[in-house]
This record gives sequence, structure tokens and C-alpha cells, in this order.
Amino acid sequence: MPSSQQQASSTPWQDRLAEVCREYQIQAPHFQIVSDRRGGRTAWSSIVTVYGKRIEARYWYDGRNITNAREDAAEAALTWLSNQANLTTTGW
Repeated sequence: MPSSQQQASSTPWQDRLAEVCREYQIQAPHFQIVSDRRGGRTAWSSIVTVYGKRIEARYWYDGRNITNAREDAAEAALTWLSNQANLTTTGW
């Protein structure tokens, strides 16, 4: 399987967020990875900017799970977008 197909299937929230942004004809989401030193370890999270709003992931993750941080932020952004009255349409 080509890597692009593997990537798409392993990031459903990010893929859906990008799709919704295209549907609404708004700028593509921009992800930022952030870290926080906690004792002897580093925790990682993500912030996504969509429609001018910075939305943080709900949780912090181990370095092996940065994709989970991006997925978490994408899911939160989709929830936020779905609550915006000026963006709602039928279909999702």
C-alpha cells in the first residue's frame, strides 16, 4: 500500500478536518506541535489553527504518540467548527 494511503487511513480526524475546510472553502488547518518538560520526561501536544481559531488538543502524549496529539486537536477543531452557526450545512 502506498504511504499516502497508509497516512490517510491512520489519521481520520485530520483527514476529515481538511475535507471540511475544503468544503467550506476556508484555509487548510495548520498544526503546531508543542512540548512541556515534566520531570525527566517530555509531554507532547498539538494546537491546530482553523478559521482563525487556535484549538488545543485535550491531552498530552508521550513522544511516540505525536500523531495522537494531532488527531486529538483535529477532533476538537471539528467539534468547534460544527458549533459555528455561520458554517453549518446539511451533511455533517
